[in-house]
Amino acid sequence: MYILDKLENGIRIVMERIDYVNSVTIGILIDNGSIREDLSNNGVSHFIEHMLFKGTKNRTPKEIAESIDDIGGQINAFTGKEQTCYFAKVLDQHLPIAIDVLGDMLNNSLFLPEDIIKEKGVILEEINMYQDAPEDLVFELLNDLMFEGTSLEFPILGTVETISKLNREIIIDYFYKNYNPNNIVISLAGKFDSKEVVKLLNESFGNFNKGIKTTLNRINTIHKYENKIKGIKKDIEQLNICLGLEAVNNISEDVQPILVMNNVFGGSMSSRLFQRIREERGLVYAIDSHLSTYDNTGNFTIYAGLNPEYLIKVMELVNVEMDYIKKNLISKEELRKSKEQLKGNYILGMEGTFNRMFEIGKSIALLGRIESPKEVIDKIDAVTMDDIQRVVNNIFDKSKLNIAYVGELKDDRKTNDELKNIFEMRINDEGKSSK
Repeated sequence: MYILDKLENGIRIVMERIDYVNSVTIGILIDNGSIREDLSNNGVSHFIEHMLFKGTKNRTPKEIAESIDDIGGQINAFTGKEQTCYFAKVLDQHLPIAIDVLGDMLNNSLFLPEDIIKEKGVILEEINMYQDAPEDLVFELLNDLMFEGTSLEFPILGTVETISKLNREIIIDYFYKNYNPNNIVISLAGKFDSKEVVKLLNESFGNFNKGIKTTLNRINTIHKYENKIKGIKKDIEQLNICLGLEAVNNISEDVQPILVMNNVFGGSMSSRLFQRIREERGLVYAIDSHLSTYDNTGNFTIYAGLNPEYLIKVMELVNVEMDYIKKNLISKEELRKSKEQLKGNYILGMEGTFNRMFEIGKSIALLGRIESPKEVIDKIDAVTMDDIQRVVNNIFDKSKLNIAYVGELKDDRKTNDELKNIFEMRINDEGKSSK
């Protein structure tokens, strides 16, 4: 049972009551992430996420943690390219505590200068950790290539330079401009009394930014996909490589057909890429493909972790699979199995209150309505071979292929030339090849 409501300041509420569980997950979804940043404040969205746990007018950082720990609950947050989410999962009788804590964090965080200084150190170490993780770094490099010149290229964590320059004035200004009631959704899934919940939410969140007119930062995601290659040298044993292609936005009718196709191509252990390159030939440790979608665009990524000596052979095989699926599509049996796999994964994922909270909250934020599980299942079942034909032709357009890699190569220029030849990439060698 879904319930929709709105707080006095305009914050939207969506609730799903599930009577057979003894818990509830509440999430505060803010339509804000690194996509709203610029070169002067990159990383500020993620920084604010950290700062809301650093103390309020009513609680110290330890008291925020203890408030939920002491009742056996969980509290956390995450920041993405387009959204920030704060959430708590507790037993149903403890929901008032969770609401009070999250409301206190949003309304009364102190952003003390000394805490900002300390948290800079924490986040700089987090950035260093990612720099030491080539499998993460290669995805950041691909984003940098594919979305160059737009805010989608900015790393969620920011950079050493941008984090070092953040100050309280920048953080507070960004917080009140982008944490706007019009772009906030409060989502709940689990066991609760909906009337009591709305009352508690109005008390804790109903006055947040009330009556304050703010203008959200403009977003620039207009860009042209083109062939690019870029590598980062690291003295490591394994090479990590990503191939990126243009995909669709997150409300496109082609999302489900791409997911169905991808299950067969590279999205599972039974996929063609995994079976033919890892299982049959043993040339890689990891290989997969996946779809990422955003408000105005998206990308389809193929990732592999391998011995640098096998790079060219593996990329030749990937190219063969790209050409094969464009020419031959997938079989009717593969289509049937892929649909069943997608539906099974989706239904199993929706058995937890966190996933259900996030799905209905995201649905309200993106669509302004709830997309029910039945609608999702129906969309998967409706995928036809004509849909597969359309999406493979659009996705595997090599004129829009980008390649990013992290690792140690004996001769980058030679490798780049070989990669260009394999995928028939047309690149202006001045300024667009490996650095």
